[in-house]
Amino acid sequence: MNASRPLFPTIPGAATVLAVAVGSVLLSGCVGNPFADSKIDPASPVAADVARLTRQDGKFPTFASIPKAPTDIRPLAQYGRDARSVLAEGAALEQATAPGTWTLQGTDDFAEKARRDAGPQIEPPKPGDAEAFARSLRERATPPPRR
Repeated sequence: MNASRPLFPTIPGAATVLAVAVGSVLLSGCVGNPFADSKIDPASPVAADVARLTRQDGKFPTFASIPKAPTDIRPLAQYGRDARSVLAEGAALEQATAPGTWTLQGTDDFAEKARRDAGPQIEPPKPGDAEAFARSLRERATPPPRR
């Protein structure tokens, strides 16, 4: 029978005990409420609100105010099953699309159908067409009236 390993296999040395003790003593000076003896500046615009809120007893939550556990969620084990199915589908997709598992065939027929669907090929414009069009626009343009 195998014995379990202890949680803290080494016994702390004197230096560790001394460091913990000194740290505890130093931190004990931090215990206290620094706001208990602080004074409110009467010239402050929020002095009245601060004084009223610090003296007012607050309503603290109770254990009865903790909501009940929801019942309309999936069981915890279902998360693991869903994660495994997503990983399995991902592995199947990687295997189906791995290099060497598919080839392109019939691309000539596809390209010919795309050309037919696009319609007749339009001639590219001649270099002088754009300049002639721009010149005709300038001739037809009327300048704005002068003021």
